[in-house]
Amino acid sequence: MKLLGKPLQLGTNTPVETTAMALCSEKQGETWNAPDHVTFLIPLVGPDMVQDWSVVERLLNTTVASFATQTNQNWRAVICCQVAPDLPDDARVSYLQFDRDVVGNDKWSKLSVLYEHLAGSAKGAGLCITFDADDIAHPELVTTLLANPTGSLMTHGILHDVQRDRLAQASPQSLFQPSAKAFWKLCGSCAALPYDANQDTFALQMKFMSHLSQHEHRMVPYLSALGGHSLIKQKRSLVLYLLNHGENFGARRGRVSFKTRFVDRFEIKDETKLKVIRSHFNLG
Repeated sequence: MKLLGKPLQLGTNTPVETTAMALCSEKQGETWNAPDHVTFLIPLVGPDMVQDWSVVERLLNTTVASFATQTNQNWRAVICCQVAPDLPDDARVSYLQFDRDVVGNDKWSKLSVLYEHLAGSAKGAGLCITFDADDIAHPELVTTLLANPTGSLMTHGILHDVQRDRLAQASPQSLFQPSAKAFWKLCGSCAALPYDANQDTFALQMKFMSHLSQHEHRMVPYLSALGGHSLIKQKRSLVLYLLNHGENFGARRGRVSFKTRFVDRFEIKDETKLKVIRSHFNLG
């Protein structure tokens, strides 16, 4: 058996592949309800891992502010961290305590905690997207996601080099742009997956999403398809990724420089386009 060019062999699959195939099989015959809300799961870096906590809080509040300006207000956000950040007074925004003892990078553990929380609190049908605390949502993100109940994959998006105040377009490679990269290859805030708490497979749905969150976002298309999710490719730039703002997670792993070069290569220079993008993402 093959899926997306990768052979599947009994006994050789990873846990996430095994879970995905089980979900794909067991949900056959289920009729999932259309999602009526979007849940943003945000793993927030703790103050002990950064140089300036106030920068992290400011960026987080910029992210949350972009949720507040959505054309569809049926969303909620859960932020997981060791300490509670300064948050707006909004019932849709909640804080989840992280108290696991993890040495070094704890992002993946926080994602596990977030999915455990969702598994225990979800009601009805919704869409879930992991969202970095330094990304910004387009005002029509929630509206667009809910219009695609089977899930979405962000093929297009914007990169903003904050240090140099330059914007670049991420899009799939093509004959004319062989060096281009799809947004989902560059940013983790790239996929919304459906769930339905009223289905018998709900526990398996959550197990799959939790396992999926432990892998690089470049694996999302393959693993989602393996789990039976038909993600719609979103060609509108609905998410903006901030880099070189001083507290990038990738910078702590030495992985921002190639994205800086990407901005150099695919910088948007059309003034009309730049004006629209800055307006949509409230860049000033």
